[in-house]
Parts: sequence; C-alpha cells; structure tokens
Amino acid sequence: MKKRLICFLFVLLFCAGAVIPCYGASSSFHWYCVHVKDHVQPSVGREMAFVEELDGYYIDHRHSDPNDAEKVVYLTFDAGYENGNIAKILDVLKEEEVPAAFFILGNLITKNTDLVKRMVEEGHTVGNHTVHHRDMSGVGESDFLKELEDLENLFREQTGYTMSNYYRPPEGCFSRENLEVAQKNGYKTVFWSFAYPDWDNNKQMSEEKAKTILLENLHNGEVMLLHPTSSTNAQILSEIIREMKAQGYRFGRLDELVYGSRER
Repeated sequence: MKKRLICFLFVLLFCAGAVIPCYGASSSFHWYCVHVKDHVQPSVGREMAFVEELDGYYIDHRHSDPNDAEKVVYLTFDAGYENGNIAKILDVLKEEEVPAAFFILGNLITKNTDLVKRMVEEGHTVGNHTVHHRDMSGVGESDFLKELEDLENLFREQTGYTMSNYYRPPEGCFSRENLEVAQKNGYKTVFWSFAYPDWDNNKQMSEEKAKTILLENLHNGEVMLLHPTSSTNAQILSEIIREMKAQGYRFGRLDELVYGSRER
C-alpha cells in the first residue's frame, strides 16, 4: 500500500511537470517523463539509463530534431475495459488511416473480444499490459511471467491471433528485475515520453485544455500514452491527429521504434 501511495503521489507531480524519479521499495521504480519545452525531446536521468540497456523504449532517438523534415509520433493506448469510447477511437483511427498500439488487459479480451480482434484486423499493434493490472515491481520471476503468458494465451484462445512481444508495466511501476526477466524472455518494454491525466473518467478535463496540453508537449520521436476510455480523448482525437499531420508528423508503428524499420 505504501509503495502504491508513493507511486500515486509521483504521478501527480509528474503531471505538474516534475522531473524527479519515484522510488518505492529499494528495487521499485515508477516511470515518468519530463515536461516538454519548445518541442524538444525529454530525457530521463542517469538513474534510469538501465531501462534502455534492458530493451526498454520510451522515445525514438533517431527522430530527435524538432525541425526535421520527417517527424514521427507513436500513438499508444492503455486499454483495460470498454465504456463506449474505445470503439469511437478505433473509428477515428480507421478514418484517419493512423496506426496505434493498444496495451490491453484480460478483462478487455474476455468481455470485448470482437473489439480486440478489430484492433488486430485494422492493423494496430496489440501489446501486453498483464492480465490483472497488478503492480509488477514487487513480484517474483514466475509470477511476473505468469501475468504476461496468461494474457498471451487468453488472447490467442479468444481471438486466434498471436500477441506482440511488447510489454507495458501497469501503473508505470517496475523494477530492474522485471526488465531483466522481460528481456530474457524476448519482451520489449515500452514506456512513453508523454502522458497526461486522462485516466479518471470522473475528472475529465475540458476538450480545449486537453488539446492545448497535447499540442504544447508534442515532440519528434514521441511515444504518446493515452487512455481510450477517456471521453475527452474520444472527442478530440480526430482534431489532434489532423493538427499533428498539418505540423508534418506521421504516425509510426512500434516495430519502427524498436527495430528501426517501418516494415518487419
């Protein structure tokens, strides 16, 4: 409980633009990203350097110049359940011909199988957010792998498809040991370089404020985290995508972020 409280308090600081990492237990971290200034890529501190050494990704370093002729954003969503907004967001992505990555939970697979199949069939990447959305930073190797493998098996059984090897830690809480186990078992851990407080359905900010935050923090090589249950996101996504395209951004796939190739 204490560790969860620390992580929660850090999220509040992060959303205000803080840049200090959160430590829970001695081996526990909570992912953060800094407030973007002048559309320049943020970077994590030395204490987090091990993340990229262990196949963790949060930004595309190959596309770092804000004035580059080619600018790319990776659009990602953490999706645990459907409340009418995920379908709307898929509609927008289809209309705008934009690929995205969805990190999903077991609940979404069992209760909204058709929606999950639609993600795959419309060309999106489906990644692993674990079965139960537990804080993984304090679990042992066997429990850690069980959360990931059980989700993969459920996904395959319910959809007939194979899940990607991309993993995103629930709540952004993780340990070095988590990343070592993930790497050893062929997973790539995907964090983000920008997120904003959109997850609480009872505290949705205004559309104008959300648009301002998203566009002010836009940066080349960005890995953007959104929650598709957000009614605000569902309403503004089309406009945001069109504005990003107007500013010269294209939307990349995680295979490009991780493997450096648009086609794999």
